[in-house]
Amino acid sequence: MAKGSGKYRPVSGMQLPRYSGICTFMRLPYLPAEQAEDLDIALLGLPWDGGTTTRTGARHGPRQIREMSTLLRSVHPTSGINPYSLLNCADVGDAPTNPVDPVRTMRMLEDFVAGLVARGAAPLSFGGDHLVSLPVLRALKPKQPLAMVHFDAHSDMYDYYYEDAKFTHGTPFRRAVEEGLIDPKKTIQIGIRGTYFATNEHEWCMQQGIRQVGMDELRDEGPDAIAAKVRATVGRTPAYLTFDIDALDPSFAPGTGVPEIAGVSTYEAQRILRGLRALDFVGGDFVELCPPIDPTGNSALVAANLGFEILCLLAESVAARKSGR
Repeated sequence: MAKGSGKYRPVSGMQLPRYSGICTFMRLPYLPAEQAEDLDIALLGLPWDGGTTTRTGARHGPRQIREMSTLLRSVHPTSGINPYSLLNCADVGDAPTNPVDPVRTMRMLEDFVAGLVARGAAPLSFGGDHLVSLPVLRALKPKQPLAMVHFDAHSDMYDYYYEDAKFTHGTPFRRAVEEGLIDPKKTIQIGIRGTYFATNEHEWCMQQGIRQVGMDELRDEGPDAIAAKVRATVGRTPAYLTFDIDALDPSFAPGTGVPEIAGVSTYEAQRILRGLRALDFVGGDFVELCPPIDPTGNSALVAANLGFEILCLLAESVAARKSGR
């Protein structure tokens, strides 16, 4: 069957109850990474939180997102996109990790994702703490720095944590800028808020030309205006989309290690994401879900639904590139 023919379909809840069967992302078939030769989009777990500086547990995120994603159906309610008929998508499992060796784990994650990219699959990963975005960006090996759309309560642009710790969930995008993986002038961060360590905490970001959208700006102007600013910032540059669950107000998603009050609502997040269909996404992730902190599973349900929003954006972008549009 030709690539992009929608070969791999989710199991329908009309045929098999959603509480039965083996859990995979979106109820898609499981396909071992080494067999992913005909995949357009690879959904994968990055179950590691060794970069966490406060409350741990995000390593359990991928497993619970898989479980809650069984509640989703196949067609987007407003765009009508069915990513599974548009492209070949499958769950390729979890990348290998070493829970006590961060340096080795970063190499393991990069190698795993690089193998998928070499086979022609765009990665959509679920973490894990936010440091896992760095090896994914490295694995994409962009010829030119990527644009980045970043939902987060925090910039994750610190130079270090705890003396000289350069690799934590608060530093991945400082490293990504330094390594030429992302273009700071094509980077926009949405939901930034909360208290600072120092009055000049965001000075480096401003010097690099990074665009930050705080909650006052979002509430004053509305999600459609913010989506327009994202489109203007990114333009036609190939882009990466990363979503930290703590961008959301903890009343919607308390299951995160570093919650900040007065955040983005689930509606605002959906609305902004739905305004980004014109962008050229090459990969994405959803990170920092911490299931032990929210035993209700509601945070994971939010993660699964927003993960589907990202999947639809990525599917439309990949399909457009394949067709030469």
